[in-house]
Order: sequence, then C-alpha cells, then structure tokens
Amino acid sequence: MVPNMKDMKKLLLFWIFLSVLFVFAACSDSNDDAGSGNVAIGIPEITATTTGSLTVTSSVSGNTSQIVKKGFCYSVNTQNPTIKDNVVDANENFSATISGLTPNTSYYIRAYVYGDSRYTYSDALTATTENQSIDEQLENYVAPTYVDNYVDIAGWEQRDKWNLANVHDPTVVLAEDGYYYMYQTDASYGNAHTAGGHFHSRRSKDLVNWEYLGGVMQSLPDWVIPKLNEIRKEMGLKEVSPSLADFGYWAPCVRKVRNGLYRMYYSIVCPGTLNGNGTWSERAFIGLLENSNPANNNGWEDKGYVITNASDKELNFNVASNDWANCYYKWNAIDPSYLIDNDGKHYLIYGSWHSGIAALEVDTETGKPNALPLPFGNNEDIAAYGSLIATRKMGDRWQGSEGPEIVYNAATGYYYLFMAYDALEVPYNTRVCRSKNIYGPYLGIDGTDLTHTGGDMLPVVTHPYKFNGSYGWVGISHCAVFDDGNGNWYYASQGRYPENVAGNPYSNALMMGHVRSIRWTESGWPVVMPERYGAVPQVAITEDELVGNWEHIDLSYSYGKQKESSTMTLAADHTITAGSWKGGTWSYNADKQILTANG
Repeated sequence: MVPNMKDMKKLLLFWIFLSVLFVFAACSDSNDDAGSGNVAIGIPEITATTTGSLTVTSSVSGNTSQIVKKGFCYSVNTQNPTIKDNVVDANENFSATISGLTPNTSYYIRAYVYGDSRYTYSDALTATTENQSIDEQLENYVAPTYVDNYVDIAGWEQRDKWNLANVHDPTVVLAEDGYYYMYQTDASYGNAHTAGGHFHSRRSKDLVNWEYLGGVMQSLPDWVIPKLNEIRKEMGLKEVSPSLADFGYWAPCVRKVRNGLYRMYYSIVCPGTLNGNGTWSERAFIGLLENSNPANNNGWEDKGYVITNASDKELNFNVASNDWANCYYKWNAIDPSYLIDNDGKHYLIYGSWHSGIAALEVDTETGKPNALPLPFGNNEDIAAYGSLIATRKMGDRWQGSEGPEIVYNAATGYYYLFMAYDALEVPYNTRVCRSKNIYGPYLGIDGTDLTHTGGDMLPVVTHPYKFNGSYGWVGISHCAVFDDGNGNWYYASQGRYPENVAGNPYSNALMMGHVRSIRWTESGWPVVMPERYGAVPQVAITEDELVGNWEHIDLSYSYGKQKESSTMTLAADHTITAGSWKGGTWSYNADKQILTANG
C-alpha cells in the first residue's frame, strides 16, 4: 500500500524530529555521571603540590578509540565541576599541572574525556594547595599597578583596560565559582558607558584585578512605562510618553539567594514631573532581575516591578518643585539593599533623602512584597510600603542621606546600616549605625536613636582625605559591604578625584572603584582602612616599628573639606612629640595588633 502525500509529509516530519532529537542528545555536555557511556575514568590522584599548583593524573579504560580530548576541570565552590568551570588539558599520559591557584585553598577536581560526541566525568577529588610562609608571600607579592587618573583609557573602546575605572555605586557578591561580581549605577567619565547597556558588570578573584563584562540590561524593561501610566491614571493624571534616553538606571543591589539563584534589585528613575512645570518630580521604580549563574552576563531575567514611591499626602500632588522639605513622596524607591535573615526571612531596605530609610519583608520565593495597595493615601494606607528604620531629620524630606547598605555580622550579633551622607561631588561620606533587630532601633556610636528620633549618624567611616604626595580622594560613599565567608569583611564604593586636578575641569567625574578592608573594634564597630585593598601579605607589626613619624589625618566630620595629613611623631618613650596630639601618650598591644594613641 502506497501512503498518500499527507502521510508521507507526516512520516518525513517524524524522521526530522527524531534526527534533531538525536543530534541534541549526542552533543549535550550535561552528562555529569561518573563512568557513563562506554568508558570508565579513574578518580584523579595528586602527584605533586605547591603553594600555587596541583599536578594531577588519571586513567581511562573501555572503548578509548573514540576519545579525542582529555583534561581536568576544577572549582573552589562547585563540588562536581564540569567543563563550564575551570579547565586544563591533559597530556598523552592523562596528567596535567593546574597552576595559578591560591595557597592553602581546597579545590574540587574531576577528570573528563570527550569522545563519541559526549563528555564523561570521573568522581571528584578534593585537594589543597600548600601554604606559603610569610617570607614566600612577601617575595612573591606584586603590588597593583593600575592608574587612578584613567582619562586615557576612559573611553568605551578601552573598556578591557578599565579594571576599577568608571565605577559608581557598586554592589558586590561572591558567587559559587569563586569570583566576586560587581555591578553599578550607569555613570562613567565622558558617559562612555552609554555604548553598552545598563548596570555594568565586572568580576575578580582577588578583589584587585577586575575583568569588565558589560551591561546586564540592554534596554528599558517593557513594564516600566505601562506601570507608570497605570499609576498616573489612578491619580487622575494624563498618560505620558517620556523619552527612553531620559530614564535613570541607578544603584543596583545583588545578593546570592542560594546556589543557582542570584537576585539583582535595580532602580529606574522616571523623567518629568507629576503634573507639569513647577510641580514635584516623577516617581522611581525598583525592579528585580534573577540569574542562575552570574558568569553568564546575558542570563539576567527581568522579573518586573517590585515597589515604587509611596506618598502619605493622598492626591495633593501639586507640591512645588522647590518645596524640598515638604516633597510629595514619603519614601523614595531607589537605592535598594537586600538581606536574608538568620530565620530565613527576606527583607528589602530602600530609600533616599525624603523621609529616610524604609524596611519591609518580602516573599522568599518571589523576592517581592506579597501585596501592595495604591502608592498614595494616608500613613495607614501606605503602611505596606515599609517602616522607618533611620532618618537624619525627623519630619524633613530633604535631608542629605541615601544609599543604605545593610548587613548582619554573626560575630557581633548586630545588623549594620551603612549610609551615604551629603552631596556627591566632594562632601560625600559614609556613616554607620547598628541594631539587634532588623527593624531597629538603630543607634549610632554616640547612642543617637536614628529610628525614633533621628539625628546625624556616627561614626563617620569614610571622609574626603589626602595623604602627602597624592591628590587624595573625595566623594567616597554609597558603599557595598560584604565578606568572604571566612570572617574577612570588605567595603567597596566609588572614590572621586578632587576638582580641577592638573588643570582638568572634569576631574571630579573620574570615579575609581575602591575596595577596602574592614577591621572590627573590640566593641563591635567597623573601621574602614585608610588605604585601598591590595591583597598585601599580613605581617605582624612590632612595637619598635611604630616609633617614628606618621601621616595623621583627623577624619572628624567637616562638610565638603578634604582633610589633609599632618606629621605625628611617636617617640620611643611612648609619648607623642609632634602633631595635633602632641603631649599625649601611646601604647601598643602586640598580641591584638592594636595601637592606642592619645586615648
């Protein structure tokens, strides 16, 4: 019986389908089963170790005639690494040396072969590199060499040389692959970033050398303008069609939720005013992106709207644009920070100027508030938009504080809220307060209750400054605070060049990313180091090394002033013989590596 044409087409499509399915299955590299297929691979063995390398060997048996490639894949964090992680090729004896490793660090290693259009893996081995002595660390140490005055490499075509150039409002997350990933506000010298999307990214293994990756968002999310007009309609306002070029992309916050899930909260600032010239400015939105692997910079999936500005002024929105202290919004939906608490609850902390900083619990599965009413009404109507946790001036909506970053330090038992204070260009500085509860009260080091009464937050942890022989830094704030999982904490922010450096009228727009170590005092307060992090080997300091002349900078608050150093002399008899603390005394606890000067 001869099939008709219709049946022949069905048969042809069926065979095409089977062929495509076969090719897809045969080319997959997702087969992670040890010994799968027609070959068996031995667990790797270590034949030599150094502080920076591991020499490994393995064996393979079975149908080896189809094998075209052999090698080893390895990772610090992934227990069953694949070729998508770090890879080194093996020689004909199925051996290889994995180099460029970190001393005293454990690595997961699997052998693999490729043949018959598939990858086959061994079981994993865990191996640890040798530890370096302090002398070896010092001998092998290479100091960072990137330039701070990066005008010559600021352009988009030079982005592979940026390292930490063109960084503004960074957020940093340590991922499963051992890389630190950094994302940022859209800002750069000469607006070079506009060539490559939004929320630009880079990554580093050592917090010193950073690889530029590109923008994670290529265009304004589709939901933004419809959501804006949906709210405007509820307010009785006409629809708008703002220029796409006028939207702002500000201050992302990235956190690892769990293995295979990362969240980025981002700010979109809408252009225009609420109701025509002279009225208060348009609202902002916080949205959400998710990614299973930040190494895939194009893998961020937009999850849409999270929250917007809320007003306690009902529909009395015709607030004059210069009525700063009485602006229309209670909460400003920018500068998100995100915290996963010890009990598994998730919190969004956000805000800028306006009434202060708000905190609210969000759903663990979606990362969003469970339900939000319309973003206007009285205080009770908008309660779902968050609770006040910190304010600089109670009742004043133009108070010069923004950029909240919240972390929990299990070693001290406190939540720490870091804040950016004052204007961006020169005065920008960082403050911190702390609380035993996510919702407060947050207290400064002087006991000021920032939650219930408000006030200036202390201590100041960064301030414009200048050591001798340098231009120094200003505008050091809007920070990320993070740890490496081993008790070492870090602070990252932008630092700006001062104004008119070397005759450059735009020098204050040079923004270098700064990463600094944090030390914690015995009473549990963070101290941000005065020099940037350079992965310098940590050698114990002896008391006799402290005797002599030092550059001393008083970082007590002075609005917009770049503090310069003066000479402070520590004499061998434990007196201070020069400088602003002349006449005082000093002592040193060598066991704890703590210098106490002038009390």
